Amino acid sequence: MPTRRHPDRTAARGVGRAAREIVLQLLFEADLNPALDPLHAKSALEERTEDAELRRRAWRLFAQVMEVRDDLDARLSGVARNWSLKRMAATDRNALRLGLFELLHTDLPPKIVLNEAIELARTYGDKNSPQFVNGLLDRLLPDAKRPEPPAEDAPAAATVDESPAA
Repeated sequence: MPTRRHPDRTAARGVGRAAREIVLQLLFEADLNPALDPLHAKSALEERTEDAELRRRAWRLFAQVMEVRDDLDARLSGVARNWSLKRMAATDRNALRLGLFELLHTDLPPKIVLNEAIELARTYGDKNSPQFVNGLLDRLLPDAKRPEPPAEDAPAAATVDESPAA
């Protein structure tokens, strides 16, 4: 996975997006090298940005995802029909882990979480990645966080029968 250095562009894109990109890269590295020393991950993080706030946010998010990764994987496996986690592209698998973590463990609105995960998939995955990530995360969207469907035109209030009495 190509890495990007995140200098002062974070203000334009937002620290959250930049942190997610870095976390996706760290998750990717940890996924492909399970014996990765946490100190190596921390060093890799420092190489990606000089922004102290961005490093703190990215490290905290990475550590939190890694802490519950087995649970995230179990949930993903439960809805990924005909797809084992090992069969998924590593970028997709890790965008899903990150997105699912944010759905389950943060107060971010689901629409933002889905959009961010889809953007990561679009940037780092292949042409089918955005749809794949969107489809699985939508299945995992907790009912409590599922946005209300748009209200259709409400039927007019029942009218009183105004016909003359017989």
